[in-house]
Amino acid sequence: MLWFQGNSMQLAKSSFGLFLRNLSASKTALPVLTLFTKDPCPLCDEAKEVLKPYKNRFILQEVDITLPENSAWYERYKFDIPVFHLNGQFLMMHRVNTLKLEKQLLKFEQQAATD
Repeated sequence: MLWFQGNSMQLAKSSFGLFLRNLSASKTALPVLTLFTKDPCPLCDEAKEVLKPYKNRFILQEVDITLPENSAWYERYKFDIPVFHLNGQFLMMHRVNTLKLEKQLLKFEQQAATD
């Protein structure tokens, strides 16, 4: 019985390791959705709520445009936040366009599936 438990534990450890490798591989394969924001930003908070159903399909990166190191983004987007870029390319501003987001995520996922 101890032998069986030992092998079961070893199998569980190797399965968990495989799970972690797949998880980390899938994390790196996800596109990056950048949200240009500031604090406070009620429209940004609303946009993040709209994004919740999609949260497993991208990595959300927030850029606070009011920080000194982001002054170029502040000059560019100070009247337009929230602004979103997908993998460094402008995607949308002012509010989440779920049709546009879905289309771009599907395009990315289909491209990733063929790579």
